[in-house]
Amino acid sequence: MIRIQPGPVLVEVERSGVVESVHTGHVIVLDADGTVRSSTGDPDQPIFGRSSLKPLQAVGLLRAGHPSDDLSEVALAAASHSGSDEHLRRIEAALNSDGLTEQDLECPPDLPIGLAERRKYLTEGRSERRLAMNCSGKHTAMLRTSLRNRWPISGYLAPDHPLQAHLAATVAQLCGEPVAATGVDGCGAPLFGLSLSGIARAFSRMASATGGELHTVAEAMRQYPDLVGGSGRAVTRLMQGVPGLIAKDGAEGVFAAALPDGGAVALKIDDGAERAAQVAVVAALRQLGVSGAALDELGVLEVLGGGSPVGRIRPALPLRH
Repeated sequence: MIRIQPGPVLVEVERSGVVESVHTGHVIVLDADGTVRSSTGDPDQPIFGRSSLKPLQAVGLLRAGHPSDDLSEVALAAASHSGSDEHLRRIEAALNSDGLTEQDLECPPDLPIGLAERRKYLTEGRSERRLAMNCSGKHTAMLRTSLRNRWPISGYLAPDHPLQAHLAATVAQLCGEPVAATGVDGCGAPLFGLSLSGIARAFSRMASATGGELHTVAEAMRQYPDLVGGSGRAVTRLMQGVPGLIAKDGAEGVFAAALPDGGAVALKIDDGAERAAQVAVVAALRQLGVSGAALDELGVLEVLGGGSPVGRIRPALPLRH
């Protein structure tokens, strides 16, 4: 069994002058030339990259002949979408274009993950469905790529399915290391264990690519950051606020991002806290000289007491810049 060893404190939660909680984890920051600018914890141990690996899988889907050159569909293949009506409309249209339906998706029925989107969805009396699951864009792209190759669409999530074998090989090649472990992600797809160092290298390659499938996925994310995440989401706001940045969040506190010059960051929060991952990725990007309103807004979160600010969620010493 692989057991992820905890790292040092990266983020602290201060309320009324008392640090009441801390989040530990691991971070790596690469300079544009690929050298390590900073490393906290153990970024070489394998972790499950969760949805931060979706852009790498999208590269594999393009290499396997994904049938659309529409960048919005590529962005949705790399997305953990919030479940807005626009997200669902676009994904359903992509399914229908190949004669597929929501019933062909093998991700589980779910509610939208975006808070505003979920409230609207429930207010309208709608219930869980596969299309609303945040990975439905990736699953749609998997189905369409399987059809293109005449691979079976039933059971397309099995690790030994030709598509999944191809995607595993692609992710390993982009990260420059073998897959250390294979699990099952929340959406049912195979999940790969890789190091943060490898994930940062892959994002660096993608963000700095000037052609081919890597460039196509990067451009899709840059042009459609709202499809990769959703309104108000940190991953979307970062890409909207930092020119040329590509970024992808993942469950259990994983976050990766890279700049067009190849500078890159990847991190994992040990307890899986999304709030800590957001604060930590901003602090890591600041080490690469990134600044701007988006980082100022996302890099420190308010702690409320009685509806008023009484403290902050902020980077701890290893990440302060």
